[in-house]
Amino acid sequence: MDRVKKSGRKIALEYWLARGVVASLEFAPLGFAKLLARVYAGVLDLAVPRLRRIAIRNLSMALPGLTVTDRDRIVRGVFRSIARLLVAFARFPSITKENVGGWIRYEGYEHFENARVRGKGVLFATAHLGNWELSAFCHAILSRPMHVVVRALDNPRIDQMVETRRALSGNHLNDKRDFVRPILKALRDNEAVGILVDQNSSVDGGVFVDFFGIPACVNTAFAKLAAHSGAAVIPGFALWSEAESRYTLRFYPEVPITGDAAEDTLAIQKTLETAIREYPDQWLWIHRRWKTRPPGEPSLYNDL
Repeated sequence: MDRVKKSGRKIALEYWLARGVVASLEFAPLGFAKLLARVYAGVLDLAVPRLRRIAIRNLSMALPGLTVTDRDRIVRGVFRSIARLLVAFARFPSITKENVGGWIRYEGYEHFENARVRGKGVLFATAHLGNWELSAFCHAILSRPMHVVVRALDNPRIDQMVETRRALSGNHLNDKRDFVRPILKALRDNEAVGILVDQNSSVDGGVFVDFFGIPACVNTAFAKLAAHSGAAVIPGFALWSEAESRYTLRFYPEVPITGDAAEDTLAIQKTLETAIREYPDQWLWIHRRWKTRPPGEPSLYNDL
């Protein structure tokens, strides 16, 4: 998707606002930064009420057995999860091999190591669940740098700031608009690649699969890339543990790839759904996941 054109003044205003938020969370004492981030997330909730309405709609459709109280609790959790992500992102410059264990630990690392033995690379199927920014950043510190497929933000100055921080631990960033060739090379070199697989897709290039009992349009590029390269597909998410006050970077067992793009896409989405059901308050319910509808079906979000 091309960047939305903005005036120079708006670009500058957004950039300085974003930079101020990041700086305040980076340099404040950690305890205060966590409190401040929750304030920022709360402001986002109040300033853009449509996000909460979208989340409630998604939860009503995907988890219809929830009570109103349960839905509200999950949505509050989503904004708390965003706050935690903001703090971690702001602190990237100070996260090192010596202190990374205070932020995150591995679980299921053997799935990644076993996949690398095959020598055809690893495709991490990840999502906007938990702290997707921290998972890639810390994997480079704890294990080895990886390639990350990203979409350019619509503010080029903020995009540059975000990309600079993402690359601090040695990761390689690949633009979503032209990522296939460099990613295939990375996989041939037996490297790891992280791609977000929970986003809505257009009908062109997508296939409808069951996701929480609702047809969701998913781009088949990930499944086709896996089949073409022979790379192992490992679902992985950085999930917050309240008991430990840190994240667990959990790698799930390898998803078998058959070569049937629709079947493989469904299998990957089912693994994602299982993780979201376990940690519903850590997924980004505020985006319109079911925006694209099968031909003839009405929009699920027109009134929002």
